[in-house]
Parts: sequence; structure tokens; C-alpha cells
Amino acid sequence: MPFKVAAFYQFAALPDFRELREPLRTFAAGLGLKGSVLLAHEGINGTVADGDASIDAFVRELQHGALFGGRLSNLELKFSTAAEMPFRRLKIRLKKEIVTLGDTAVDPTRQVGTYVEPSDWNELIAAPDTLVIDTRNAFEVAMGTFEGAIDPGLRSFGQFKEFAAKQLDPAKHKRIAMFCTGGIRCEKASAYLLARGFNEVYHLKGGILRYLEGMPETESRWRGECFVFDERVALGHGLREHKMNDASDE
Repeated sequence: MPFKVAAFYQFAALPDFRELREPLRTFAAGLGLKGSVLLAHEGINGTVADGDASIDAFVRELQHGALFGGRLSNLELKFSTAAEMPFRRLKIRLKKEIVTLGDTAVDPTRQVGTYVEPSDWNELIAAPDTLVIDTRNAFEVAMGTFEGAIDPGLRSFGQFKEFAAKQLDPAKHKRIAMFCTGGIRCEKASAYLLARGFNEVYHLKGGILRYLEGMPETESRWRGECFVFDERVALGHGLREHKMNDASDE
């Protein structure tokens, strides 16, 4: 029986994130979940896996339970499946940021770029005046990306600031569209650019995973596979697991 995998995040004020760690660990462990969850003052970011009932119970607690008191009601959430358990254990970690840009003044809860639904993404990135940027690390980009997207050559997301300072100009780049795996890096990146004078900044809502989940392959502008940070390694259209040794996928 396949495992259900939930990838989720939300930027939300969690000043008590340190106190939330052990109750969250206890609840998740009691359900038998495995995976990784990051907690920080700015929100939550994680991916966990188990059977349908356990995953559904965990998501209900995050969104509506007493532990977070309704603060995660706008959770960005995506489901996929795995033929085998993609994680070895459960990890609940405390971080300065749930995705590390290295600038704690950037706050996506105050200002963020314009969300673009996957159904509208193709039209946006096909426009000649749109600069399309892949905000993921270079090794992720090498596995797959959107047609015409710029690869900033990042070794880590924290280098996006340097790339923006050297390569992006508000006077020249009037319309920027960004994307990442699940949407979280783009929320930070768009907030960062808006704070530096870029006026028209867009990002793919739900990230590549949501696009691959719903976009018919015949209409897709995605090429290759999408790297994921678990033992499945990569996903394709329909969020199908990529078989690394399957010649038909090469």
C-alpha cells in the first residue's frame, strides 16, 4: 500500500515556536509519522509521510487543532504518494528561518509578490517582457526547470540576495516571475525584491509541485523532473515518482 506524503508550509507569527516543538513531536510520533518539520518565529515548513488516516489527522491538528490555535489555517499544502516510506525517522527542528535567506527583516506576512495559479502560469512566462527566475539551487535546476527560465547558479538560497544585487535592476526588469519546488522560497524572494523597489513581482502559487499535479503534460512548459528532499529523489507530471534507473524517464 502506498504512503501518503504531505508537504506544507505557512509564514505565520509563532513567537512560542520553541515551546511548540515537543508537543508537536509527541503528536506526530503518536501517529507514527516520519519526515521533517521546521519551526521558527516566522512559521512552519515540513514534509511528512504515513498512511492516509495519520496524515489527515496531522493536517487537521495543524490547521484547526489547539496546538497552533488557528494560526495555520492558511497552510499551503500538497499531497503526493510514495511506493515506500521516503523518510527514515521523524525530525522536529528549531530554526531562525523556515527557509534561510539570511535576512530576518524580510517578512512575507507583511508584503509578498502576486500569486499566480498554475492555470495562468504558462501565459505569464510566455510573455516576452517577463523575466522568469528559478530560485532553487543549481543541482535542482539541472534536473528540470521551465522553458526559458534563468538559473541563478545558487549553491544555497541565501545566495539569492547576491544574485539580485548583481543581476537584477528595478529600472530594467519591470516584470519578474519566480518559482520553486513548493512556493516557500519564492514567497521570501518576492518579499525581498519588493522591499528593494521591484514593483511587479509574481510567483507560482504552490510551486512546481502544484503545477505538475494539475497541468496536463501535453500543455506543460516544464521540462525534466522536480527534485524533492526525500528518498523519492524526484517527481514528474501527476507527482509520479521518478525511477532513477528507468531508461524510459531519461
